[in-house]
Amino acid sequence: MKKGFLILAILVAAIAVYFLFFYTHPDENKDTQKQTALMVSAHTDDFNKNFLQVMQTYYTLKDAFVNWDTAKASATALQLSTEIPNLPLKEMKADSLLINTALSYSFNVAGQARIISAEETIEGKRIAFNNLSENLYNLLRTVKYDQGIIYHDKCPMAFKDSIAAFWLSDQLEIVNPYLGNNHPKYHSGMLHCGDVEDSIGVANH
Repeated sequence: MKKGFLILAILVAAIAVYFLFFYTHPDENKDTQKQTALMVSAHTDDFNKNFLQVMQTYYTLKDAFVNWDTAKASATALQLSTEIPNLPLKEMKADSLLINTALSYSFNVAGQARIISAEETIEGKRIAFNNLSENLYNLLRTVKYDQGIIYHDKCPMAFKDSIAAFWLSDQLEIVNPYLGNNHPKYHSGMLHCGDVEDSIGVANH
């Protein structure tokens, strides 16, 4: 009898160990599969690497405007104008119309970046920055960027307190590059003025 109880106890312990360490609920498998699917990019590693570099340079440019740093804005814009042509857009698995559309937006981004670099006034630079941001936003939508969430933000009073302008951010918090930290009228009081209009991509993995 004791031997029977011992065998039964061993079986119960073995079953408990199995459920504790090896059993996975079916719903958990589904969640894992969904997460894995999100981690697979539609683009090549080279494409993603070059696009990430472009976006990092863009964010540096945005921050230069936040801080009213015209020298850094000029230098960073010039850097961005040289990085945009490195995007391997022709390698995308898409029809020629979509590729040509993406190339057109990238050409406009590079052109606006050169204008920012050459423009003398910060208002002129910011006008070009708005145009650059909108072309970059459309480029991201065209290629279906999937390396992280990018927010499309709007400032309702970027120019003359009444004309709207847009920018892109990798943060949900509004940090306005058109009004910034050193505005002659508002100082830093309108730094967080604006709204998120849209978002692109998926959460970083």
